[in-house]
Amino acid sequence: MTDTRDFDILVFGATGFTGKLICEYLNQTYGSDAEFRWGMAGRNLAKLEQVRDELAIDHSVPLVVADSDDKASLDKMAGSTRVLLSAAGPYQQYGSEVVESCARLGTDYVDLNGEPLWMKDMIAANDEAARASGARIVFSCGFDSLPSDLGVHLLQQVASAKYGAPLSRVKCRVREMKGTASGGTVASFKGTMASIKADPALFADLVNPFVLTDGFTGPDQPPGNDVVFEEDLNNWSGPFIMASINTKNVHRSNQLLGHAYGSDLVYDEMILLGESEPEAAGGDMALDMSLQPGEGPSKEEREAGFYDMLYIGSNDAGDSVTVQVYGDRDPGYGSTSKMIAEAAICLAQTPKGHGGCLTAAPVMGDRLRQRLQDHAGVSFSVL
Repeated sequence: MTDTRDFDILVFGATGFTGKLICEYLNQTYGSDAEFRWGMAGRNLAKLEQVRDELAIDHSVPLVVADSDDKASLDKMAGSTRVLLSAAGPYQQYGSEVVESCARLGTDYVDLNGEPLWMKDMIAANDEAARASGARIVFSCGFDSLPSDLGVHLLQQVASAKYGAPLSRVKCRVREMKGTASGGTVASFKGTMASIKADPALFADLVNPFVLTDGFTGPDQPPGNDVVFEEDLNNWSGPFIMASINTKNVHRSNQLLGHAYGSDLVYDEMILLGESEPEAAGGDMALDMSLQPGEGPSKEEREAGFYDMLYIGSNDAGDSVTVQVYGDRDPGYGSTSKMIAEAAICLAQTPKGHGGCLTAAPVMGDRLRQRLQDHAGVSFSVL
């Protein structure tokens, strides 16, 4: 894994809450003598040094100073690495120029964003340049949206092998989940809401499941915004906080794969609430709006968290496939930090193909799913 660039993987935003967890994971799992060359990047050298020392990372791991407001520094950073892992959000505030640099300079890129309005803008602005340079810009490589992106990918592979065709109806149902949000997630949510308040027309994009599919519109999709009883599951289901971004990424993956899941795919995500009618919808992923950037769940909370998700595929002929995805840490941070680190490694090890603004399943699919199972505590099981 060598070429003329200084790094295979550079973690930008290394001093932020999630950035620290990513660096800690890379250090504890692979160390300074890893099979890949990695470094830490951020806008303040003193803070980078402090984080490196706090995490007991060897001083042979280099530090790179770059600022989202300094285009020259972003170009220098992007030009020095084969894969840029960006944990510097909210992305609509800090991420646009980073993506532009990577797309123009042919640098592969992964991030944690769950900001579909920003993703739409980035695809429009940078897809052509990324195709020309060969840069693979892979959005949403954390809890949003790897479990869903790779879970549906596996389900449809199994369905096509078993029945000769994909399944037209797929439900994601969260059986159990325990985790807490961080200040960065709260800031991203507030930023999206502020954009809609400034331009109410953007609300239509936020609720459009096909907003990322470049002109393709499939069949009507379930809204997922109410509490309903599902007879086939003998369970009440309610709204799921991550559905808004995950459903969009699944439909984009389907398009990028040449509609391997079918052009008639109907897909939604909800959380199971039990057999008895609930008083109110809810889950176990708290969103404390008072949290500030840099704040988040404790180590104990991250390790006590988990998620258990079902992907249930069916068609009118009665064919069915069910895939379970289970993560052994809190979804937003404990598991996400491991997933995006493995996504960056996987992308660095995946031979270059077509560039563009992409999603994980079309680029890394089976390879990434295997890495997550081998290293990141995320299991994918066909039930």
